[in-house]
Amino acid sequence: MSVIEVTSANFKSEVLESDKPVLVDFNAAWCGPCRMLKPMLDEVAAERDDVKVVSINIDDEDELAEDFDVSAIPCLVLVKNGKEANRSVGLIPKDEILSFIEG
Repeated sequence: MSVIEVTSANFKSEVLESDKPVLVDFNAAWCGPCRMLKPMLDEVAAERDDVKVVSINIDDEDELAEDFDVSAIPCLVLVKNGKEANRSVGLIPKDEILSFIEG
């Protein structure tokens, strides 16, 4: 599976109503650490079918970022059963992303 681009239009169906945990990546095109995190998230999305990986551009979707109190990026939020289960702010290596998913 690949990383899914999420907007306010499909957020409810892709994230809140997902039947599996969702790793939400809040990012922006101008953010260097976000660009460094992206290839690792692509790998996680390709390797793991037990979790959905989605990307939200905070410049385009500022209301979603505000709803999740995102004050710094990159910000990873793990959503399980429609609720936030875990959060990480800043660039982390792939092994930490995998540990983060496990909670």
